[in-house]
Amino acid sequence: MSAEFHDSAIAQIRDTIARLRSPIPAESTLYQLLCAPLACLGLLPPRFRHHADLAIPSDQFSISRHIPLFQSALLEHVIPAWEPVLVREDSYVLVEQYFCPDAISFASPAAGQVAVHAYSTILSSPLTELSIRLLVKLVEAYPIDVLHTVVFRQQSSNTAGKQIVAWEDCVRNLAAIPGKVANAAGPRGDIPSELEQGQYFNRLSVRCDCLISTLSKSHSREHISSLAYLLTKLVNIGIFAPSRPSSPAQPSFFQATLPSIRYRVVTEDTQYLSIWRKILFSLSSSLTIHSIVTSLFSHLTDEPFDLDTDTRVRSLVKREAVLLRQLLGTFKVDDGELLDVFSAVALGREWSEKHARIFACWTASAETDHTDIEGLEAMLARVVDIWANPDHVRHSLLSRHHYLTSLLLLILHSFHPPRDAARPIFERLASSPSFIKSIATYISHLDPAVRDCGLLVAEEVALGTGKKLDFGGWDREDEGKGWCRRLRQLLQERDADADINLALQEDNGVVIEPGPKATNPASGSMAVDGSEQPRKPVVQDSDDDSDNDSLIGYASSLVSSRSPSPTPSELYETEKDPTLNVGKKKIARPVYLAQLGEMVRSTSGLRTEQENMEVEKTEIALDVAEELIRRKSTYGTELEENAVNLTHGFLGLQDNYDIEGFEEKRQAALNALVVCCSRKAAPVLIEEFFRNQYSTTQRYAILNALALGGRELASLPIPPSRVIGPDRLSFPSKRLPPALHKKYITAADQSNANPVQMLLDDISRQAIDNTAESSADKVPELVRERRLRIRQPAKVTEVNSPNAISRLPTQTAPQKMTTFTEVAAEFFICPLINRFWLFLRDEQTREERTKLQPILHQYRGAGTGLVLNAVVLSRLLSTLGVLVHAARNAREWLAIIAPDALELAVTVGTRPVSVAEGEDEEDVGAPGVEAEAKHEQPGGERKEAAVLASALELTLIVLDGCLDLDGGRSLGLEHTALLLGVSEWAEEVLSKLDKGTRVLGEGGAHEIKLGRAAAGVVLKIRELGGKWGRSMINVGSL
Repeated sequence: MSAEFHDSAIAQIRDTIARLRSPIPAESTLYQLLCAPLACLGLLPPRFRHHADLAIPSDQFSISRHIPLFQSALLEHVIPAWEPVLVREDSYVLVEQYFCPDAISFASPAAGQVAVHAYSTILSSPLTELSIRLLVKLVEAYPIDVLHTVVFRQQSSNTAGKQIVAWEDCVRNLAAIPGKVANAAGPRGDIPSELEQGQYFNRLSVRCDCLISTLSKSHSREHISSLAYLLTKLVNIGIFAPSRPSSPAQPSFFQATLPSIRYRVVTEDTQYLSIWRKILFSLSSSLTIHSIVTSLFSHLTDEPFDLDTDTRVRSLVKREAVLLRQLLGTFKVDDGELLDVFSAVALGREWSEKHARIFACWTASAETDHTDIEGLEAMLARVVDIWANPDHVRHSLLSRHHYLTSLLLLILHSFHPPRDAARPIFERLASSPSFIKSIATYISHLDPAVRDCGLLVAEEVALGTGKKLDFGGWDREDEGKGWCRRLRQLLQERDADADINLALQEDNGVVIEPGPKATNPASGSMAVDGSEQPRKPVVQDSDDDSDNDSLIGYASSLVSSRSPSPTPSELYETEKDPTLNVGKKKIARPVYLAQLGEMVRSTSGLRTEQENMEVEKTEIALDVAEELIRRKSTYGTELEENAVNLTHGFLGLQDNYDIEGFEEKRQAALNALVVCCSRKAAPVLIEEFFRNQYSTTQRYAILNALALGGRELASLPIPPSRVIGPDRLSFPSKRLPPALHKKYITAADQSNANPVQMLLDDISRQAIDNTAESSADKVPELVRERRLRIRQPAKVTEVNSPNAISRLPTQTAPQKMTTFTEVAAEFFICPLINRFWLFLRDEQTREERTKLQPILHQYRGAGTGLVLNAVVLSRLLSTLGVLVHAARNAREWLAIIAPDALELAVTVGTRPVSVAEGEDEEDVGAPGVEAEAKHEQPGGERKEAAVLASALELTLIVLDGCLDLDGGRSLGLEHTALLLGVSEWAEEVLSKLDKGTRVLGEGGAHEIKLGRAAAGVVLKIRELGGKWGRSMINVGSL
């Protein structure tokens, strides 16, 4: 029976995990699946206990085996889909309980184990914005000292090995967090301040110091070993900086912890200080010890006092010496470990005279009434060996000579008092052959400042033996003599005899950071972006029509006895009152993309029960579409499976209900589809653009999505995502006649309604500016001035070994972001160009078939709203220009994209695309002008100014890109005939414009752009011809 019960419990747990990994049909089901495991562990918040219908036996639930599976399911499936719903319902705390249990659950042993597994689960999965937020909450509530308590909660011989492995995993996870978060955020991402390199590791250092203080009560072997591993890891990742950091982004252990260490030194916390010594000398590597001690020496007081004899300075020196003595111990001859560390660090690196004073005071035990003679003698021998070394005398820098000379003399004068007790030490030194020989070497040195160091030591040693030696000349005003006079003045008194209380008074304001905050982790759900409540719509009058006055209540006077009129917010609350909407069903917000697709494009083919609620369905779908699509872009294949259906659905939507912001929201959804799933959405949009079932507004939405999506993929700036249609008015009777409306429409309205044209204007303007700059390069004076002003130094590029990647450990890599250069040719530009040629062939074939029919039965491919209409065709060319510019760095650009786009621009600009091309509409032009234009161009083969300008701007962008990438070589040598055709066409257009020839639809902005683009193309052709003209094939002779 027990075996059957065990099997059923395990099956129930596995079924719960499987259901979490699958699409969850309803919110109530989600609550049941989330609450059951938490109730089993005792981590379920009280207000959710009524949802715990599924009882899981607690004795069959294993935290180490099952919690990582639940956490993985939440990160990969539940949070991406249900996070907005849980935040809106104030239930996101259920998800947080699986990673960072709150303050109520903190006392439970299960809470700490869940947090330990949460670190491993989050860091082993691709990091997203949501998982990074969980990490922020986790590192604040469960830092390193709390994790140590959780791991070593139960001490036994059977679990010792597992605890050590778990602790090492915790340390590795905590050390890897900033690097993994930075890699996941990338160059465009924002890293939370809590997880930035400097702030994170400084806080981790403070928590390590708290952990050391906590474990100082019991010096067990396991605790010492765990702390040694922790410090070794911090040394390996560079937290023990060898010098003071110059930027807040650089972490430093002692910079963060030294104030609290000083406080414990002052309060004489002997247990804390003794465990530091045990940890340091239990480290397995001497290099690790050297790194820690070096960092400690570097972070001593940063006041540049050097040889200052002020009383306060001497007190500071003594304070730092006491710190080193309490933390590292005293020097003993029989214990050479500390001597070896000191010799390697203090005598093997460059330090200042300030450090020499601190080291000498430390060696003398930093006490007024006691001198450590044994330590001074041991240290003196090692210092003399280096100071007297001939290689040091000949090759060391002056700063090192000053440091070792001051250290030697300070140690010698630390033997006093009494003076007679130190005389044997001076006599032994004076009679040492190596010392005598070194004095001769110093005297023969060519640098007088170095020579003065040897002379000064010789005089002081002779004075210590009771004899007098005077080389003279110490009163001269040079740098070496002045330094010697200051050092002699410093030697008159000992730093160890100073009053330490003067320095300790400055530390009275130091407060140790309070103990682990994890004992009371932040309660409540995490603040998530976008968690604000939806704003309530305000009822307001949209125009001057008096029929809507009843929507706004009249304000009551102060003396009126009647109640005031309801405010818009009160009307909104009344409308949402559930007692007034008993029979009305509430439409749920979509959680999965399939649900979103069903709302905008039902695939069932049947009338649903919510058919009368189409307005609300469409509104909700438009409101959540962009956010939902972008959020699902980094999770699995759900977006790829639904991208085509969503593209058709949003493209086919019609604003039949006059929904506020319809065009903007639909455009945002289409842009998100192109950016997040370009390989699926872009070909669908291109194919649908050439179908005759769509309106001009829908075609504009397609082109805007392709252009703006392409620029976003290329990491180029895009205009604000607000599209205002100037032709869209609530009352057509208030609109001016078409000709006057076109005349008086503002430039701002046009730029807002046509972001593609605004981008194209900026791109073409930049291309013309590049032409001006290249022309300036031909003037020698300007070339020389520019080179002197803006020439950049050569950059150093790091080249990684090809085998480096193969040596990295195998792990789940985050999904790679698609760049526009990868998809531009295959999914954007080439399909658009090829599909246009097919469409143009089919349209011209239909026109030819009906050419002999009566005029009413003839087919026209350039009618209003069709693709070959001048308005739509110019927008198509503008979109192609934006895409070509954004794809300039693609590998296929010079060989495929540039010549194909140039051929399309020349063809559209020179050849008629339809029989009806050039026929005026009712609101365009005057009869006299039309007759004149048709007389100049027989057959009605005339181009609209908008089409001609867009074609020339596309040509200008292609030529500018070719000149920028390879100087026009590939285009000039491989497509010579096409380039000569472009030259002839642009010169003819510019010549006719100079003669005053009228172009259909010109005037205002179109006239300026047309002339500017034609002139720019001519200049680009001449620049390219000047470089490759002699190498081009003479097509005319073939």
